[in-house]
Amino acid sequence: MSILTRRNFLATSGSATVLAACGNGVNSQGGSKIDARVDSAFDFMYSNVGGTTDLANKATGILMMPLVSEAGFGIGGSYGRGALRVNDVTVDYYSTTAASFGFQIGAQQYSHALFFMTEQALSDFRRSPGWTLGADARYAVANDAGNLGVDTTTALTPVIAVVFGQSGLIAGAQVEGNKYNRIIP
Repeated sequence: MSILTRRNFLATSGSATVLAACGNGVNSQGGSKIDARVDSAFDFMYSNVGGTTDLANKATGILMMPLVSEAGFGIGGSYGRGALRVNDVTVDYYSTTAASFGFQIGAQQYSHALFFMTEQALSDFRRSPGWTLGADARYAVANDAGNLGVDTTTALTPVIAVVFGQSGLIAGAQVEGNKYNRIIP
């Protein structure tokens, strides 16, 4: 005859709770939620950041992160989820994470898109187990008129990052140093 102790009861109920919280993603709506947010982010970007439509027409693929949340107080971090689109079709889902250290305080949210301008850059991104934006990328920054500064040099860059829709209390938004990992929503 087994005796049910308090320790065994807590261990059993705690394990059941943890396992119940770990969904396996079967029949989940995670992908459709991400796709809906990505569609909204594309609509906002094309309407509010001039030059992005032309850039998208030249790109071989676009990774859209519709909402990245960032917070910091000395030590900071950010996280977001999005989708990689090739020919306007979602081919993979990704998360982005970053950590930072230094003089910082506050929180913000923003969106960003990575335009892969060459097949090689897109292939390198998709084959990597975890990809970090580095020296082969260039920022396209909106000027006062709201148009991107896309020139011949920028168009020859393998990856172009566009940050838009910032709101919050941290000045600036950088995607350099973010790590991108494929996820199953």
